[in-house]
Amino acid sequence: MSGFYFAIVGNKDNPIYEAEIGSPAKDAIRNEETKHLYQFVAHSALDVVDEMVWTTNALYLKTVDKYNEWFVSAYVTPSNVRLLLLHEAKNDDAIFNFFKDCHELYIRALLNPFYEQNALITSTSFDTKVRALARRYL
Repeated sequence: MSGFYFAIVGNKDNPIYEAEIGSPAKDAIRNEETKHLYQFVAHSALDVVDEMVWTTNALYLKTVDKYNEWFVSAYVTPSNVRLLLLHEAKNDDAIFNFFKDCHELYIRALLNPFYEQNALITSTSFDTKVRALARRYL
């Protein structure tokens, strides 16, 4: 993995948004396999996140899981929406700032009267802003 995988998971355990950031484009079959692996690792970390939520009042849970050389960091909103990031290098301050700004973007999406809570975010503007935040912080 030469990049990051970012996912927003709704409070009903449904995916709201996901992005592979900074990954080189390779053949379609390999990308599909890699995408499924990222989803699997992120999904398996949700159990750990759900347990950690009960032990702390913090929104940023830092590194919650590790799979091979990948770390999984998590941020949980007050409405129990989980932001997950798969990454190779630890940089807690930068990841926290990325999560904080992505949380703000998510709140702005919620304020849109045409957006239904827990629905998939398909906005290209949202995607562009998340990728800009990744370039800035990660």
